[in-house]
Amino acid sequence: MTDGAPTRITQAARTGGGIGESTLRPDGTLKVTGEFAYSSDLWHEDMLWGQILRSPHAHAEILSIDTGEALAVPGVYAVMTYDDLPTEVRHYGLEIRDTPVLAHGKVRHHGEPVALVAANHPETARRAADRIRVGYRELPVVTDEASATAPDAVLVHENRTDHHAGRVPHPNILHRQPIVRGDVERAAAEADFVVRGEYVFGMQDQAFLGPESGLAVPEEDGGVHLYIATQWLHSDRRQIAPVLGLPEDKVRMTLAGVGGAFGGREDLSMQIHACLLALRTGRPVKMVYNRYESFFGHVHRHPARLSYEHGATRDGRLTHVRCRIVLDGGAYASASPAVVGNASSLGVGPYEVGDVDIEALALYTNNPPCGAMRGFGAVQACFAYEAQMDKLADAVGMDRVEFRRLNAMSQGSVMPTGQVVDSPAPVAELLRRVKEMPMPPERQWESSEGADVRQLPGGLSNTTHGEGVVRGVGYAVGIKNVGFSEGFDDYSTARVRLEVVAGEPVATVHTAMAEVGQGGVTVHAQIARTELGVARVTIHPADTRVGSAGSTSASRQTYVTGGAVRHACALVREKVLELGRRRFGSRHPAWAGPGLLLADGKVVTGGGEVLAGLADVLGDEAVEAEEEWRHRPTEPFDPRTGQGNGHVQYSFAAHRAVVEVDTELGLVKVIELACAQDVGKALNPLSVAGQIQGGTVQGLGMAVMEEIVVDPRTAKVRNPSFTDYLIPTILDTPPMPVDMLELADEHAPYGLRGVGEAPTLSSTPAVLAAIRDATGLELNRTPVRPEHLTGRNG
Repeated sequence: MTDGAPTRITQAARTGGGIGESTLRPDGTLKVTGEFAYSSDLWHEDMLWGQILRSPHAHAEILSIDTGEALAVPGVYAVMTYDDLPTEVRHYGLEIRDTPVLAHGKVRHHGEPVALVAANHPETARRAADRIRVGYRELPVVTDEASATAPDAVLVHENRTDHHAGRVPHPNILHRQPIVRGDVERAAAEADFVVRGEYVFGMQDQAFLGPESGLAVPEEDGGVHLYIATQWLHSDRRQIAPVLGLPEDKVRMTLAGVGGAFGGREDLSMQIHACLLALRTGRPVKMVYNRYESFFGHVHRHPARLSYEHGATRDGRLTHVRCRIVLDGGAYASASPAVVGNASSLGVGPYEVGDVDIEALALYTNNPPCGAMRGFGAVQACFAYEAQMDKLADAVGMDRVEFRRLNAMSQGSVMPTGQVVDSPAPVAELLRRVKEMPMPPERQWESSEGADVRQLPGGLSNTTHGEGVVRGVGYAVGIKNVGFSEGFDDYSTARVRLEVVAGEPVATVHTAMAEVGQGGVTVHAQIARTELGVARVTIHPADTRVGSAGSTSASRQTYVTGGAVRHACALVREKVLELGRRRFGSRHPAWAGPGLLLADGKVVTGGGEVLAGLADVLGDEAVEAEEEWRHRPTEPFDPRTGQGNGHVQYSFAAHRAVVEVDTELGLVKVIELACAQDVGKALNPLSVAGQIQGGTVQGLGMAVMEEIVVDPRTAKVRNPSFTDYLIPTILDTPPMPVDMLELADEHAPYGLRGVGEAPTLSSTPAVLAAIRDATGLELNRTPVRPEHLTGRNG
């Protein structure tokens, strides 16, 4: 358990370095000292700079494009529009290929790419882009469900042919997933208490600090080598190669330093654009977005409108849940279908309820495209169902935490999809633990010298000395799936090599996993040390010279790529033992028996007897193995009933939020955000605690400050900067005690459970519940703004 205070890494924590130890990140010191090379630091001799011209309109017909003035700018090497693309493949997408490389005929959202420029200096490229003359005719915009599904609605995409098109009631509905189980009408009639609620969830940005950037280098064989900050190298290559007209093996990709991701780098940004310019000019081309461009250059979290009905008996048992979740997918599909699947299948929360009727859908609109972000559809649902659980507990007259514990699912529970939860689901225990954590002292801002305004809502703005400040406490718990779902072939590849270097056995681990800050490179080294018994491990740079590792998303990398590394190590171990048997088998009978291990650079028996040093066994030979590893298969949800074993694993986290609210000015100070989470097995406890605290802070931001504001009349983004889009700083971040429960999932490597997303779910509704507790207001929208608390809405 951590108490939120700075964690001291002792020397003991550095020794061994295997599974279960808090080993230090190999890139940690470089990052905090500013020496780490991020993708924006890439450099190549004779490189050019790429720039994108983006649409100032959210929906407009393109009447003309004149590039003459731009081409006349000294230092400009190329200007490209849709008509200059080299092949007939001119669209891309994660699942549905509906996103144009460059706009053609019309633009569908504010900031859509229209043209490209390559020049010898970034400012030259920007000036040239500004000189491209585009004639537009603005068109009506679709911004919400009413305008999207009206009988005479403007269609965002005409003549859809994707596999979802035939299953939706309107062309502007991208995907729809119902979940139906039991008899909701009967259950509702038997309920003693019924509560209903309408909820609004704002559009959140991933707000990673490192902007999108990359370097494309043309190669002598006609191919291209792209150094890029991304979440999924092989998915990028699959989308890039057809547009360039190249086979995939001629599009070589290497991961550059990634400054955060959180889902925002799962889609392409400038990857194709940089490669197009590099191949067009024959020169390396670097592209780096500024912060304004970054807000338009990646997808965001889906805003949502959610309608819920919950029922319960007099003794507090849930009878039924009925809900409708409408997600705004924006102009292009991105990952919206999968987000819909998560929102629907997890829309009831971690509770036992037999009768459910859920509908989740994503819309096509002219708002900014939305896709993957930490929590992936489960975040929006958790905000609503946890508010409902508080309302229903109050109606029944029960303690809010005890009401949740009474209805909590456990191992063996059946999900609304009919899937049996076949691993630990300690929901009630997590709620008990987080409730029993010590409460922070009251009125911490008081001292003998007066109020310490830094501890009060408003902080150093000195808006209050305690008058009008009220404390509130709130609780929430959530459920998140781990890994890719709904029948997706979710696998990863690892190549492991063991050899002697300078007289010492050294393991090299090579995967295509994108290290985006989650600590995968640390864990892979820990796995290799544990499985191969070596002290020295080298992590090979991630690239496409090894098979796919899948995306660094869905809390899946430690599970899936960690599983691949573990199994590749096992293959190497068996090869090493076979080599030892050939060389030294005649010297000791134990070589012929089972149970031999690699430990501390030696081959040892189960009883610890040393048979040989690894360096002696290997000699001049290198032993290598490559493994493609999969978790248990999943299956698609039935398109009519939503039934099916759609997920491979579930994770659970519970939060308690303590807030103080200046009720006169509507300012909120989060005093503490405590979390209890089942992690299965903490492979690196310090890293796990960091993931939990990081996810908690992102949930806090969504609760009280983070929202991309889109003008409902024009569908234009109003606040594309960190001046106007606020994220929590260290001054906003409270102590975050973490209680880690380790209940092994027997189906997962080492019994681990994906941990990165679950805390993002329950932290937001916990903070909202605490603000409601302090103010008595219903607060069915997030983020909460001061005017929502004071009633001064303009």
